[in-house]
Amino acid sequence: MQQINLAEASKHLPDLIEAAINGEEIVITKDNQPVVKLVPVPPLKKGGRRAGSAIGLVTISDDFDEPLEDFKDYM
Repeated sequence: MQQINLAEASKHLPDLIEAAINGEEIVITKDNQPVVKLVPVPPLKKGGRRAGSAIGLVTISDDFDEPLEDFKDYM
């Protein structure tokens, strides 16, 4: 883990970002206190939601649209 003060970090931000992309943790300090940590963002998972992926898994009964017995008094 690399620590660097805010003034130096602002001068070398592109290099620090590149180091974070390569897996290094960068801690930016202000007044000798850690305030920010640069870490790489994990890649997005592809293939999460897909249209039509539940075909055949969901069934609807034939009387789905029929009025419910409990509500006949209200119709």
